[in-house]
This record gives sequence, C-alpha cells and structure tokens, in this order.
Amino acid sequence: MLRIEASADAMGCTYSVALYDADRHRLETAVEEALEEVRRLDQLLSNYKAYSEWAEVNRWAAERPVALPREMFDLIWQCQQYSAASEGAFDITVGPLMRVWGFYKGTGRLPQKQEVAAALESVGYRNVLLDAETRTVRFARHGVEIDPGGIGKGYAVDRMVEILRRNKIRSGLVTAAGSSIYGLGTPPGEPGWRVDIRDPKNPAEAVEEVVLHDQSMSTSGSAEKFFVANGQTYSHIMDPRTGFPARGMLSVSVIAPRAIDSEAWTKPIFINGRHWAMQHRPTGIRAFLCEDKPQPSCAWLQ
Repeated sequence: MLRIEASADAMGCTYSVALYDADRHRLETAVEEALEEVRRLDQLLSNYKAYSEWAEVNRWAAERPVALPREMFDLIWQCQQYSAASEGAFDITVGPLMRVWGFYKGTGRLPQKQEVAAALESVGYRNVLLDAETRTVRFARHGVEIDPGGIGKGYAVDRMVEILRRNKIRSGLVTAAGSSIYGLGTPPGEPGWRVDIRDPKNPAEAVEEVVLHDQSMSTSGSAEKFFVANGQTYSHIMDPRTGFPARGMLSVSVIAPRAIDSEAWTKPIFINGRHWAMQHRPTGIRAFLCEDKPQPSCAWLQ
C-alpha cells in the first residue's frame, strides 16, 4: 500500500491530504485534482482576492441584484439555513463586527460601545436577500458584507473528498488548517483516522481522541485568536446578535458526516452554550465541549 501527502495554500489557510492506495498513478491524479479544486474555490470564495465572485457580491449587492453561479447561490442559501436554525448565532454578515473589534488583519482591540452599535446596524443574515428564480443576491442596506470564513474551509474539504471518491480513493485524511478534518475510509490496519482534540489551555496536550471513519470533525476555540483588555479576555468568536465576543466556552469540536456541517455548527454551540445545544443540535452530529467554568471542564454533549 502506497502513501502520498501534499498540501496547498488557499483562502487564507493550508489544505493537506494524506492518501493510501496501491496504484501510484491513481494517488497522484487524485491529489492533483483535489488541490486544484481548492485553488478553484479560492478564486470563487476568497475574501482575500479583490475580484473573486464573493468580493464582487460585497462590492455591488447593496446597489443592485448580483447574479450568482449556481454553486455560490446554493452555498449562501445553506448559510441562511444555518442562521435560521441557530437563532442567528451563525451569521456570514458578521464582518463589520470582526473589523471593529480588530480581528481583521490584527490581534484585536476593545472598541467603544458606539462603534459596536454602528457595526451592528450592518449585521444580520436577514439583510441578505436571495431570489431563487433569478439566482441573484442583494443586500437590504448599505454596509452589509458577507464573509465565508465560518463555512468556507468545511465546504472546500467536502469538495476535495468528493473528488477523491470520484478517483476511487478509499483511504485518506483531508485537513484545512487543522481545524476542519475529514477521515475517508480507514488507514491500513486501523478502524479509522485517529485525531486528537487539543486542550484549549495547553495545546500540546490532548483531552480526547476521536476515530473518524467517513466523518468530519471541526473545532472552534477562543485560543485561536484573542486579546486581553482591562483583565478581560475577548475571543474572535463573535455573537452577531449582541456585537460582543461569546463567553463561557473554551472550544467546541463537532463531528458530522459533512465538514460543512461540522464547521458551521461549532459557532452556534460555542456561542449559545451547552444547554441550548442539548435542545437544538441537529440529528446526526456529536459535540465535545470545553467550558470555561471556575475550573475548565471538557465533556461530550449528552
């Protein structure tokens, strides 16, 4: 059994694949096509490229309806479904808040209350208006912008896995920046792909091991990006309804059949907390929560 590994940078992070197969040509073809797919998505969805399809929407949708490729229309529609199901905790219009809190191209800052209030006026998934008949999107007001950061990695991982399957690869691990992962099939001699959930207080240590077999896992945590002001820690995971970073959670890992689902659901569970998640999590997902209690506590959501 042969093994091949490769990676590519796209959408602000590194995508990696590790594959097993007996046919070297099949392995090389699958890797090439999977990495080419993530480069294609970089041109479509990147917020870092001024003339990506996504950037064009942000540039013009407040002025007029913008026609979308079917793929992008469907992705934004899916984001709207996550927003509705999470009672607004997942929201791709959160960009103005991320900017005012200094998390775009920075390590964070404590804004004035009036700055937060002004940014909140442009936030809210209901400001993104989709027309299925014309396949267009427009914004209800100026200042609205959409950001794929909360879902783009998961979507890209799913697309890469689809291409691996199309090439008849039955064993592989696909990762996006280590935070969205898919275990395809099983590696030789194992029941699945063993992946650690890291201790959010001490990333060198693992708090749990999971085995992924045709499953994804995504993790969001306050330790990824944060700052301290006046003795208070503020993380980059923003509650789009209040305009302030979410509190009470250290990290959330979600296991789901698709990476787009696992990545999207980490944010609402992080923001809304354990009690909400016990009542509202979708069927078919598992969640591992590390909470910032008087003493940090990590456990599976029951």
